[in-house]
Amino acid sequence: MIKHFLGVITRNWLSLLGTSIALVSIVLIITLFAVETVGHEGGPYLGILTFLILPMLMVVGLILIPIGIHRQNKRDHAAEARGEKASRFPVIDLNSEKTRGAILIFLLVTVVNVVVLAGATYKGVEVLDSTEFCGTACHTVMEPEYTAYQRSPHSRVDCADCHIGPGADWFVKSKLSGAWQMIAVTFNLYPTPIPTPIHNLRPARDTCEQCHWPTKFVGDKLTVRPHFEEDETNTELHTIMLLKVGGLHGRESSGIHWHVDPGIQIRYQSDPSRETIYDVELTDEAGNVTIFKGPEEAPADGETVWRTMDCVDCHNRPTHIYRPPNTEIDTALDTGRIDPSLPYVKREGMRVLQARYDSHEAARDGITGEIKSFYAENYPQVAASQAAAVEQAASELGNIYAWNVFPHMQVDWSTYPNHIGHQDTPGCFRCHDNKHRSEDKQRISRKCDTCHTILADGEADPEILKTLNP
Repeated sequence: MIKHFLGVITRNWLSLLGTSIALVSIVLIITLFAVETVGHEGGPYLGILTFLILPMLMVVGLILIPIGIHRQNKRDHAAEARGEKASRFPVIDLNSEKTRGAILIFLLVTVVNVVVLAGATYKGVEVLDSTEFCGTACHTVMEPEYTAYQRSPHSRVDCADCHIGPGADWFVKSKLSGAWQMIAVTFNLYPTPIPTPIHNLRPARDTCEQCHWPTKFVGDKLTVRPHFEEDETNTELHTIMLLKVGGLHGRESSGIHWHVDPGIQIRYQSDPSRETIYDVELTDEAGNVTIFKGPEEAPADGETVWRTMDCVDCHNRPTHIYRPPNTEIDTALDTGRIDPSLPYVKREGMRVLQARYDSHEAARDGITGEIKSFYAENYPQVAASQAAAVEQAASELGNIYAWNVFPHMQVDWSTYPNHIGHQDTPGCFRCHDNKHRSEDKQRISRKCDTCHTILADGEADPEILKTLNP
């Protein structure tokens, strides 16, 4: 019976080819799945091969089998019409033991195929939604975003949890979008740098608010920010403030999170980048609408966007965070990754980081050469006695560059501004500039104490820090 069944599916060269493709594919799928099950880490490309490419080849092979059988059947009929002897398909006679056996074998093979394809499809979706696939499969394109993600507060949250979220509709949308993205990567059709913001991103209420909810009262949050001057001793300063995060307290919201109070709605008109805010529309709990006109008129013939404000209008880089060189060096000095006793290391670090390099390798070589040369020429004693610290500083500066600048994607220090705060980018001041006014002369305030209380402002030895750290 098995011999007869195999004879039927291999009588035509096309069905023979399909049988071979399907058989080889299913064997490879099972083998590679077994290899992965025992703990072998093959990376995203093994998953793509096992659960995407091979299942597709298997389906192609299975489709070729009936096509080949049909072609052979037509050929046999044509031969009979010419009076030639030709073999024909067996009559499906369930009284025949041979026919029943062939049908049972066919059903068994079909069940095996369905199980394998179902498992491969499930695993394929799992692979496509994995962080490893998102970050490393398209390495050239996604290297900046994946690198920033790995250093972010959400580095243990899967990409799909934020970019897709729950529900079937956004799952389907993401796969359709992903199909085009794969084509763009394959044929080098993607822009450099990847433009932001993403205008078709799922609303934050469906993603961010699955973990963070706007009605939670946070209150005031103490923030201590170290800063090092660009002088010889890298003088350490501290800015200490209470951030008025606030939230819903009783029936009223206060603080920064007042912006996302469920009882109010804020809409704004901006350019596509959301960097320039033209008009702001506030609808309060009673339904009263107030329009705050910006200092600049929205261009009549230009492209503008009206958007309802949510989390990502302030937290626009919640995960893919690119930090400015000043902040990166301050953090490295504060944590001891760069020795603050090295003379002028802050100033020289800023200088070498903001130079232009063609690649990460060129940057590391250039930064190392510049830092070593500076100390050899200006502080030979330091270069000799603290050689390890100089080497460590150069290495750390090279890391900082590689974490934030990607020449092949045209990503530099200013490509992706962060809207939290207002020190390095306009951020809050896009609206809170004291220039957006309503008809009754109300303004969107720029007063410092609206959002924070300053306890120490760039002080070398603030008294409050002694209280906090006795």
